[in-house]
Amino acid sequence: MIRDQLDNLLQSLNTAQRSAVLADDGPVLVLAGAGSGKTRVLTYRIAWLLAKEKCNPHQVMAMTFTNKAAGEMKERLGALGIGLGWDAWIGTFHSIGARILRREAEKLGLQRAFNIYDTQDQMSCIKLIMDELHVNTERFKPVAVHHLISNAKNAFVGPQKYAQMAASELEQATAEVYKRYLKFLRENNALDFDDLLMMPVVLFQEFPEVLERYTHQFKYLLVDEFQDTNRAQFEYIKLLAGQNKNVFVVGDDDQSIYRWRGADLRNILDFNKTFPEAQTFRLEQNYRSTKNILAAAHSVIVNNAGRHEKELWTEREPGAKIQILESGTDYEEAEFIVQKLKSAIDEHEIGLQDIALLYRTNFQSRALEDGLRRNGLPYVVIGGLRFYERKEIKDALAYLRVIMNPLDSISLRRIINFPRRAIGETTIQKLSQYALLKKCTIFEVTAFADDIPGLSTQARHSSRRFYAMMTKFIDAKTEQPPVAFVRNLLDESGIPQLY
Repeated sequence: MIRDQLDNLLQSLNTAQRSAVLADDGPVLVLAGAGSGKTRVLTYRIAWLLAKEKCNPHQVMAMTFTNKAAGEMKERLGALGIGLGWDAWIGTFHSIGARILRREAEKLGLQRAFNIYDTQDQMSCIKLIMDELHVNTERFKPVAVHHLISNAKNAFVGPQKYAQMAASELEQATAEVYKRYLKFLRENNALDFDDLLMMPVVLFQEFPEVLERYTHQFKYLLVDEFQDTNRAQFEYIKLLAGQNKNVFVVGDDDQSIYRWRGADLRNILDFNKTFPEAQTFRLEQNYRSTKNILAAAHSVIVNNAGRHEKELWTEREPGAKIQILESGTDYEEAEFIVQKLKSAIDEHEIGLQDIALLYRTNFQSRALEDGLRRNGLPYVVIGGLRFYERKEIKDALAYLRVIMNPLDSISLRRIINFPRRAIGETTIQKLSQYALLKKCTIFEVTAFADDIPGLSTQARHSSRRFYAMMTKFIDAKTEQPPVAFVRNLLDESGIPQLY
């Protein structure tokens, strides 16, 4: 089907888009301004490679920054009649990193069932370690320590080198925590998000035969939002690009906003130095904004030093002029906005459902909400926690994580007394100390709670019951369909009754 459609697909692209899609093999940099159709270019590039039989679906790796972007790319390819199947390697840097690491876990001293700690799990680890090392959490905030450790990992700075570089007292405290944190992750058969980017690079560097296998498999590598890559991600890309260097990156240095979390703008600015033979294409036609919006944006961004030169244009109308208001307080600003809304509704006969208010940080919503309520204007706040960040979901997943990986003490601490079963913090501390003494896991010591001095009769009984329940599910994890297994686990744990 895709071969029949190919000419029509290419005709639907503008000249710059089509040139990028049809680019010869080798490194390609596509400078894609906002609203210029970069997702379409990436999707059609994959479609063209497959239609021309330059490769099979499993020989293409496409990396994005969000699950949403990866899902959209798969949907668009599906709509073009391209069946990717389970062999497709289209996903986020983190998901592809996890996929590689699960395949090669043993080489890095990991079990394949390793758990992946999210930010909340990582913070729990760091707080535990800071308490263990008697690091003052009032003086040195755990969130600051976590940020420094994350930056160090993304820059490939290990704990020993970090300790040598540490200048401030915060950095010296972080160096101590960093060393213990890495050991803690290994003890719990766990990786954090940074490891999913860093460890594949370590794997490829230490095991050239593994790298050769992946570079042989992947003939074409495509990367979305290249301006947001950090050092680890760029090393990852360069290694996978291999000898043929068929790496096709799409990005826009003007849209780089993630330096605070490690993004390195030099990756896109110096792409042509890294790959001197690279072809460069500029997507400058904007399909999203009016001329006034583009002109205002360009007048600001053109002052950036060292940027890739580009200027967006559009065939759309000029549109309304931008209004700028400076207010003395957030409540003055909110009142002005509310009055503008009321005027727009009265004068232009538009409905509230046609209006969106954007604010940069969550705390700014209060003044706006107060103003809307005072004026009797109903509203809905869009946002909130993502599905996997909701407490009830994290609780259920923690049970599953312990079942798959009983070494995971962070997940165990989350569920051992949830729902409440008379295993309080004091009991958990005694279990943890006894586990250290016996050189085993906290989960294992719950089996012989009667041997632990200082535990109450109820705590001993509850610990044994917890061990028996979890062991039953550990033994049965491959005996039931996943849906039935999870339903039985939830019913026996008692979690649904709490929500």
